[in-house]
Amino acid sequence: MEKKNSYPLELNTMPGFAGSSAYYLRYEDPHNDKALVSKEANDYWGNVDLYLGGSEHATGHLIYSRFWNKFLYDLDIVTKDEPFQKLINQGMIQGRSNFVYRIKNTNTFVSFGLKDQYDVTPIHVDVNSVSNDVLDIEQFRNWNPEYKTAEFILEDGKYICGWAVEKMSKSLFNVVNPDDIVARYGADTLRLYEMFLGPLEQSKPWDTNGIDGVHRFLKRFWSLFFHGDEFLVTDTPPSDEEMKTLHKTIKKVSYDIEHFSFNTSVSAFMICVNELHTLKCNKRAILEPLTVLLSPFAPHIAEELYHLLGHVTSVNDAVFPTCDERYLVEKTVKYPVSFNGKVRFTIETAADLSAADVEQTALNNEQTIRILDGKSPKKVIVVVGKIVNIVC
Repeated sequence: MEKKNSYPLELNTMPGFAGSSAYYLRYEDPHNDKALVSKEANDYWGNVDLYLGGSEHATGHLIYSRFWNKFLYDLDIVTKDEPFQKLINQGMIQGRSNFVYRIKNTNTFVSFGLKDQYDVTPIHVDVNSVSNDVLDIEQFRNWNPEYKTAEFILEDGKYICGWAVEKMSKSLFNVVNPDDIVARYGADTLRLYEMFLGPLEQSKPWDTNGIDGVHRFLKRFWSLFFHGDEFLVTDTPPSDEEMKTLHKTIKKVSYDIEHFSFNTSVSAFMICVNELHTLKCNKRAILEPLTVLLSPFAPHIAEELYHLLGHVTSVNDAVFPTCDERYLVEKTVKYPVSFNGKVRFTIETAADLSAADVEQTALNNEQTIRILDGKSPKKVIVVVGKIVNIVC
């Protein structure tokens, strides 16, 4: 007997199954109306260099892709037996949950530091009503009608929440809406902070409280170019110290990008900007390549500054800076000078001095003469580039 209001069984599963598993091949030859991909295009592009994805989704997807790729390889349609050369699974961003503590059989909540004095039930609270673990009581009351008439036992005039790191989930009220972060801090801050949280492949907890530091870094970077509305950038030739700071950063960030160590790249940018502030640097020869270097991490501020530096094309079209090792060669060396193994002072010498010259420089130092007080040292040990130890 035919059922009423029934629909025919969908038998065409190819678009969802094959299409989602072999799309990377179609990218190689998207305008070909005769075949999925031509032999010439597939020979040219080869297989995918890198697949980056979460462990759960990527595992299932890549298994299906291997099925289809091997099937197409057996039919002599594609030239590579394996579809992907390398896989990286990015770690999960975990949520930082917050808790309030309800005294059992009441609608009264006690602050974290006082909860052990009562019989309480911990309750997850929306993290968006918490700042630095301090609860916005009015926002909490409006969050759920059940808590409209809630009472609170405070400590030092505040309600302090407990916290834990858990999987980010709507049921735990610890999901952070990226639109809210972008509205408050900007998209560049969000991008940088996600990279700064930790190594790419490790799971790491999101903590909105820590995002302020990254936001301050971007403002500090901007202040190299501007004081208020005054544009500070000059064409004055940079000093050797400024060039060393720039090229040290280029070397570190270039290495980190190749090894997917984006969190340490952000640290390198922070160190660089601090050093340039100390040097009071506003030289175009330093700030322009630094802007290009930062652009993959913070594209919006980089694009703005690149145009303010006088360019009419996008920063994405700029040549990525390369490290000039000449600027990283140390011209001087600082030697801790020890007497019987105890460091007493430091001397600075030219980096190319021989051990004998370093020894003579240390012995001629007025502090050495005062400490020896006319005595001759029994032995002087010089480790070139490291230390001088005078044995009395």
